[in-house]
Amino acid sequence: MSISLQFIGSGDAFGSGGRLQACMLLRGAGDDVVIDLGASSLVGLKRAHIDTASLKWIAISHLHGDHFGGLPFLVLDGQFSRREETLTIAAPAGAEQRVTALMEASFPGSSTVQRKFDVVYKELHHGEWVELGPARITCREVDHVSGAPSLALRIEYGGRVVAYSGDTAWTDSLVEIARHADLFVCEGYTLTRPIRYHMDVTTLVSHLDEIGCRRMIVTHMGPDMLANRGAVDVEFAEDGLVVEIA
Repeated sequence: MSISLQFIGSGDAFGSGGRLQACMLLRGAGDDVVIDLGASSLVGLKRAHIDTASLKWIAISHLHGDHFGGLPFLVLDGQFSRREETLTIAAPAGAEQRVTALMEASFPGSSTVQRKFDVVYKELHHGEWVELGPARITCREVDHVSGAPSLALRIEYGGRVVAYSGDTAWTDSLVEIARHADLFVCEGYTLTRPIRYHMDVTTLVSHLDEIGCRRMIVTHMGPDMLANRGAVDVEFAEDGLVVEIA
């Protein structure tokens, strides 16, 4: 079975290069699965003509706004479009409380409105796996501070494996998550400059033999990496890019 991964947003928290925040869409094996949903994601999904009311399965790597901040907008969009399908969110511990707080800060009273659909949370924990609709997700904690465990995700979907670093400095957890994956999507914030809790692409490339993934795409680039893409021979994500995974 051939599946695809669409980059709805490939940017960092600050919109570097005019890119939308982190959001990807796995398609082709039954229901779609969304991976991260940054604050700008609803714009990207609608720009890509995705029926947001049909999205039932969301996986969140960590609780920073550029990775989960689109959830209040998706919930409210479902309310106003008379959505009825349950929305299930797999995320680190504390996600439900953080989303509720964000909804109340943004739209006071919105978290207690009665809706025609349920929002269900499944907690993701280091070393454990969960079923999320058509996907099975395994998690490892990574080196990134977000007020809750930050996780890398290994997603089995349609007979293929897609690994995702989330945001992190180099950690051996990435070897466990991405080993022999069909596609590894990894943060590459800078080319060589070390930034605490973030990945530089030079360090990442030095570990590729150890990881042994079939294909890697770098995402979540900051200004330094965007300006130096020609300095390293790797694939880079772009908003709207669709990758076929055969």
